[in-house]
Amino acid sequence: MDALAEFERQKAQSIAEMAADSHMRKLSYDWFSAASRHRYSYNFEWLGLPIIQFPQDLVALQEVVWAARPDCVIETGVAHGGSLVFYASLLKMMDIRGPVVGVDIDIREHNRQRLDQHPLREGVELIQGSSTAPETLDQVREAIRGASNPLVVLDSNHAYAHVARELELYAPFVRKGGYLVVLDTGVDDMPPEFAADRPWGPGNGPKRAVAEFLRSNRRFEVDQSYNDKLLITVAPDGFLRCISN
Repeated sequence: MDALAEFERQKAQSIAEMAADSHMRKLSYDWFSAASRHRYSYNFEWLGLPIIQFPQDLVALQEVVWAARPDCVIETGVAHGGSLVFYASLLKMMDIRGPVVGVDIDIREHNRQRLDQHPLREGVELIQGSSTAPETLDQVREAIRGASNPLVVLDSNHAYAHVARELELYAPFVRKGGYLVVLDTGVDDMPPEFAADRPWGPGNGPKRAVAEFLRSNRRFEVDQSYNDKLLITVAPDGFLRCISN
């Protein structure tokens, strides 16, 4: 066995052992819960803009982009725009010219201004409107016209009904070998007090929507490898791989 193959074998073995370690899983959950109390995901930036993600998930998303090589990215939920710049930077480094389309019901002016001043702004298209509104979907289709391999990331309203509708509407954009990533599925696993001031929470979050979606849509499956190797993630069961057209 050559050195690279041996490295991959050892890595797979280590991941499998870690994933089977219930103590490690509990420690990861406890750390995630404690860190979330301190708004840990708000601590980071990508190329100067707040990104509001766990660094572990950014590494995983980078792996998804490299493996799937999407020719465009659709993300619902814009916030400060850091994640849009994240995807734009990856596509630029990979010499992929497709757009990064950000959809949000409220793109705040100060966030738009900062994004407008960013050197990667040219690769980003902003669409303001509800991600589930017909007119918004029409704008998304127009923005990615000609694309054959979109990556879709859902990160807007995390309430069950909204995510379920987004899954219904955005899954058809993804082709075999591509990914549909649903962020913040961890909402369903958190203590109820974490969502006391939110319209989502345990039993009313993205993970429930994903589980129901997968029962009726055979085109997608959970990519278990991300559950196993991340452990600390905002998106357990949220990395969905498209297995058929």
